[in-house]
Formats: sequence, structure tokens, C-alpha cells
Amino acid sequence: MTAFWKYTFARLALFAVTYGVLALIAYPTGLVEFAELTNLVVLLLALVISSVAGFFVLAPQRDALALEVQARHERVTARIEESRRAEDVD
Repeated sequence: MTAFWKYTFARLALFAVTYGVLALIAYPTGLVEFAELTNLVVLLLALVISSVAGFFVLAPQRDALALEVQARHERVTARIEESRRAEDVD
């Protein structure tokens, strides 16, 4: 599994857990009545909280992804330069 998919699944899992915790706090306790607006507020709060938490919690996965992207960029650049040199020889 590539670093991209690991990071993506970790980000989605963090959002799902955050939403689940906020939903458990908001709905069953009776603090708020279930409504579409309440669900939207919980979704937005989960998005904000998971984004902030992901900045700190998912740093190792993000670094691995950055290294993978950099390595891919270097391979593509090397192939382009190799093709350019091959064209110059002819």
C-alpha cells in the first residue's frame, strides 16, 4: 500500500472517529434535538477538529507521503533528462 493511500485512509478514519465521538456526545445525551442543522453542525465541527488533530497526529504519514512524491518526481525528471540526452545524440 502506498503512502498516499495510508495517509488518505488515516485522514478519513480520524474524521470518522471524530464525527462518531461528537455524535455520541450530542445526540443520545439529549443535549440537542436531532435535526438536519444539528447534523450539519456536528459534521462541520468534526471536519475542523479532525483537520487540526490530523496536523499533529498524521505528521509521520504526511512525511512519508512527501518522500514518496519527491522520489517519484526525481524518477520522472531523470527519465525526461535521459530522453532529452538521447534526442541530442541523434
